[in-house]
Amino acid sequence: MEPLRLILLYAHLIGFALLLGGAVTQYVTGRLRINPLMLWGAVIQVLTGIGLSAPLRDGDEPAPAKLATKLVIGLMIFVMVFFSRKRESVNRGHFLAIIGLTLANAAVAVFWR
Repeated sequence: MEPLRLILLYAHLIGFALLLGGAVTQYVTGRLRINPLMLWGAVIQVLTGIGLSAPLRDGDEPAPAKLATKLVIGLMIFVMVFFSRKRESVNRGHFLAIIGLTLANAAVAVFWR
């Protein structure tokens, strides 16, 4: 099961890179809108995160509270991206919240043991 977990983790990291990279690109250009990379990154993050929460390790499972926190943050990001994807322009606070929640989700993954 370890190869499957590693493949899911790799895909999860790619989703993170797409989401954060797409958001930073939009922010730097000054045109705050949701691009397809951000949408795909959010979708990949949620789906692979659900896959990673399955008991694929030999007794070294993450805490349920950590998984629930990551799920809630991931779903909030997805909802914020999905329902704003067709807008010509997104509010600056909304956009910065997407970036902040993305970084917070990564922080939960790294620092919560």
